[in-house]
Amino acid sequence: MLAGLAPALDGRAWFFLVVEGEPPADAFAVIREEEGTTAILAGERAGMPFARITLTVHSALDGVGLTAAVSGALAEAGIACNVVAGYHHDHLFVPWDRREEALVVLQGLVAHQ
Repeated sequence: MLAGLAPALDGRAWFFLVVEGEPPADAFAVIREEEGTTAILAGERAGMPFARITLTVHSALDGVGLTAAVSGALAEAGIACNVVAGYHHDHLFVPWDRREEALVVLQGLVAHQ
């Protein structure tokens, strides 16, 4: 799967926000925990912005090693990474100011396959 990662950088800034009540309909993802509900939302918001990099390879939910490989490569570069897996693709949220560097790291993974 690494050879086909094809990471794509979304140009919008994304924010992880705790929301009260029903999350906004335009939330990219909603995570419900005992402590509260988190929504991942694009646009101008308060808080720390993240960039979303989508691994456009069709990833398998039962696949082994993809998350470890990409998060490990980013960790080696000192880049934090929050992974949200969908049915078709994995989405990596990295600090906004390190987005270009993160993309280069991921493209390097592809080049070394």
